Amino acid sequence: MKAGAWFFALIAIAYLAWIGGVKADGSGDPAVGSVANGRYLDKEGQPTYNVQPDGTVDWFTYSGFRRYHAHCHVCHGPDGEGSSYAPALAESLKTLTYREFLFIVADGRKNVTTSQTNVMPALGHNRDVVCYLDDIFVYLRARSNGAIERGRPPKHEDKSEMTAKAERSCRG
Repeated sequence: MKAGAWFFALIAIAYLAWIGGVKADGSGDPAVGSVANGRYLDKEGQPTYNVQPDGTVDWFTYSGFRRYHAHCHVCHGPDGEGSSYAPALAESLKTLTYREFLFIVADGRKNVTTSQTNVMPALGHNRDVVCYLDDIFVYLRARSNGAIERGRPPKHEDKSEMTAKAERSCRG
């Protein structure tokens, strides 16, 4: 990605983090409040999922599943269920805000207790993660709220051309 585009992406993440603050659990209602450019947003403007009665998920939930399993599940376990190495993100999103999630992924985190030290590496430089942070958040939010089961979602909406264009722009 060109330096200017990379800088813009970091500014966009910072802005999204700044407007964040809604919890991903019941106190931050995940119900769809609006749709903007094919993305589902809750009433607070935070990214959320949309699962149809037949189990069809929105594109971003499906994309988040794919990106999570490409980059996150090695440490955090399949489907956000955790491992002996890292916490269950499906549980963590019951208390983390959207803003906290973005900052932890971008900047990393180190937790030290008397029995162990856990280090989450900073992934803010990884375009395969940064370009899909909202998708990963939406997928984990759906898992956290029990809106989708474990495993690959069986059906999903198609990716829009606008989404494909945004991905190409972010990835450079």
